[in-house]
Amino acid sequence: MVAACRQGTPLLVLSHLFFAYMWGYTARMKTIHQTLYRAYRPQEWGSVRGQEQVTETLKAAIKNKKIGHAYLFHGGRGTGKTTVARIFARELGVSEKDLYEIDAASNRGINEMRELREGVYAIPFESPYKCYIVDEAHMLTKEAWNAFLKTLEEPPAHALFILATTEREKVPDTIQSRCEVYTFKQPTREMLAEIVTDIAQKEGFSMERGSAELVAMLADGSFRDALSILQKILTISSDKKVSVEEALKVTGAPKSEVVRQILGSIAHGDTAAALAALESAVHDNLDMRVLARLLIHRLRVALLMRYAPELADSFAKELSAEDVVFAQGLAKLPSVNSDMLRTILEAYATMTYAAVPHLPLEMAIIDSTQSNLKSSEK
Repeated sequence: MVAACRQGTPLLVLSHLFFAYMWGYTARMKTIHQTLYRAYRPQEWGSVRGQEQVTETLKAAIKNKKIGHAYLFHGGRGTGKTTVARIFARELGVSEKDLYEIDAASNRGINEMRELREGVYAIPFESPYKCYIVDEAHMLTKEAWNAFLKTLEEPPAHALFILATTEREKVPDTIQSRCEVYTFKQPTREMLAEIVTDIAQKEGFSMERGSAELVAMLADGSFRDALSILQKILTISSDKKVSVEEALKVTGAPKSEVVRQILGSIAHGDTAAALAALESAVHDNLDMRVLARLLIHRLRVALLMRYAPELADSFAKELSAEDVVFAQGLAKLPSVNSDMLRTILEAYATMTYAAVPHLPLEMAIIDSTQSNLKSSEK
């Protein structure tokens, strides 16, 4: 375009070239940035999974025309709080012009709340309600809460407030008592595995069971995190078949053999073998926090199999056949106990601040194996 300008191309032609370029650029950017969690974000009640205790109640409130003026949605990250808030507003007839989304993490002061108080009394443009969705509500300052409280006490008839938070305990009691409170549950790993498998199929990919289970485990109860991890995995798949190896490569997670080797060595009091397996994982540049989470998960399964054997069938849906057999074997060993699990949990909790990322795991291995040896000597 610069060259064309230098050559004396007419301004009208340049303007057409500019808009054509920008149209193509915008289309390319939309393709690049169309993340899975945005593309597959539920747009209606029927698409929301795992939150029936919330959606059914809200649907009934709409049907019976018993709409409150303030709602508090709380639950873990990525559980659908903002998504359900948008659907609720849409089902109440709120248009985009009358829907206001506020990020309390960046608009947390008293001045922002004063602006909201001044604006809320203006009538909606074209909707029966003027809806305010306040995300990360727990980030508001004390002064902002105090300014907001007066509006909650005496709201205009057309005002609807939906507060979303991951930390309900940080929301003042005076605010909570004036809201209808809804708890969003974390999805089970089985549900997350089903969701990522379904979405992968819609994108034209097939997933091995183990890869879907790994994504579900790493997502830690978050729909959004599960789809973010899935997107990275789909990016590197060349044959439209997502294998466990591809999932491990992208996530930095260790192979099941590594997890089994470390746990088996600890259970049998073989400190050197357990440390050698950990060192191999470090050499392969695997994510130590992911490794710790896998160790914790497998130990938990083994203990539950021992004390609640009726849960074995549910674990069979989460683990590979080899991991189920391994967990059953661990469950029979007296050295595998709650103390071992507690030691690794404590190591995981300190890994974020450790000078050497894998040092807490090394200490946990030494403590657990030496404890087992002392117990066997008595």
